[in-house]
Amino acid sequence: MPIFHLFLVAIVQGLTEFLPVSSSGHLILLPILTGLADQGQVIDVAVHIGTLFAVILYFWSDVGLAVRGIPSLLRGKINEPGAGLALCLVIATIPVIIFGLVLKLTGLDDMLRSTAVIGWTMLIFGLVLYWADKTGPEEMPAESWSIRNAFIMGLWQAIALIPGTSRSGITITAGRYLGYTRHAAAKLSMLMSIPTIIASGVLLGAEVAVTADAQAARDGAIAAVFSFVAALIALTLMMRLLRSVSFTPYVIYRVILGVILLWIAYS
Repeated sequence: MPIFHLFLVAIVQGLTEFLPVSSSGHLILLPILTGLADQGQVIDVAVHIGTLFAVILYFWSDVGLAVRGIPSLLRGKINEPGAGLALCLVIATIPVIIFGLVLKLTGLDDMLRSTAVIGWTMLIFGLVLYWADKTGPEEMPAESWSIRNAFIMGLWQAIALIPGTSRSGITITAGRYLGYTRHAAAKLSMLMSIPTIIASGVLLGAEVAVTADAQAARDGAIAAVFSFVAALIALTLMMRLLRSVSFTPYVIYRVILGVILLWIAYS
């Protein structure tokens, strides 16, 4: 695959994975709008790995806390440091795994990859994010994350398997609806992405492992590095801006893009 194509795919994935604008939607639209060949699952897995390392690096202290809490969680001591966070992350991931398997086994995942679907979800869930951000109270920090709220956010996260919804966007929406501050909702959303990306990477990786060759591995490594850098930059900027800026700029972008896509789909 040409280096420019790898760069373009990786940058799109890296910049949009953690912004509430739908990375999967943009990746699906990339070949549709540019005429470039579909990048294929090998590159999809690679760019997701790149973004995974970016979020782990950015939230290293929280990730380390959760990992250290796993032994306590396995012993049933959920009140020990890190065990509660690890449990919440597990609970938040279960709905998306179940819903993802249903879509995969029924073939609905391919049926949903259309310009019209992405246009509607981009528009509708952008407006839902605006509503939640403007009406949700800003009361709770990320440290107050509970099992109940983790499950609720996990259910919302499962909706993001519909292209154009945005995993980060829908979980941030859920967090704001539940009363978490903007920064806390974004932080919880990013932490939730780690087991979710790992789960999807394992699923897709198992499918492509038998067909990948040396050239595909090289292309994947290059794409992963590009997406890592782009994701780390995007994540850093968003988390800093959220201390003074709302989610409205992302909503405006989603609405404009959604309207354009619907016009393309139905014209």
